[in-house]
Amino acid sequence: MEQFEQEADKAVLREEENPKSNDERREIRKKKRKKQQLLEETAKADKRGVCYLSRIPPHMDPLKLRQILSHYGEILRIYLTPEDPAAQVHRKRAGGFRGKEFSEGWVEFSRKSVAKRVAKMLNGEQIGGKKRSTFFYDLWNIKYLSKFKWEDLTGEIAYKNASREQKLALEISAAKKERDFYLSKVEKSRALTAIEERMKKKQKVQQELGATAEPSQDKQVTKVIRQFPQTRPVDTVVQNKPRLSQHILAGVFGSGS
Repeated sequence: MEQFEQEADKAVLREEENPKSNDERREIRKKKRKKQQLLEETAKADKRGVCYLSRIPPHMDPLKLRQILSHYGEILRIYLTPEDPAAQVHRKRAGGFRGKEFSEGWVEFSRKSVAKRVAKMLNGEQIGGKKRSTFFYDLWNIKYLSKFKWEDLTGEIAYKNASREQKLALEISAAKKERDFYLSKVEKSRALTAIEERMKKKQKVQQELGATAEPSQDKQVTKVIRQFPQTRPVDTVVQNKPRLSQHILAGVFGSGS
């Protein structure tokens, strides 16, 4: 019995150390395959070369640039920076080319040697091609970027996009604050205007009521006040009568002694 338990424990340990399930084996194979692909991509990326174009001729787009440069070697990726929107608007208003133009660009060749050779051979030379093309007499401004990887370019582009989005978000938040401040002022102005209108209406009503109340009060006063003929007081009549002198009264009634 004990031997059977020991053998079972050993079998469990072996399964943990060496998984036999199909799912676990698939996961291990996928990880190995991804690792191998990453190593191959890294090795290929080390062999690639990138050239920089400081100026893109008018009317040239990524498709035309690929068609021209693909004659000198295999091209993997091309990135052209669009021109400033303000410059595009100014050019359209002036009656110039109404299409999309580019200011600078990067071209990735499959091999460094090809990129170096293309930059050395074409820099400062006439673009040429068909004489009907608008950039036939333009010159190449191309340079090989040593120890430069395409990931560096994508990282720089991502950083520029993030900074631009952050700046845009700040501008939007500032505009929203200004809008909210303006709306609050408008609401306060409306409230004050409404209060002033109510006060004016109230004063007007009071004035109208006062104007109608004053003549009624005058009428009441004239009705209440009455004038009656006054008779003189008795005292004044007695005082106006002739009084007897004290000597005559003394002789009639006698002296008080």
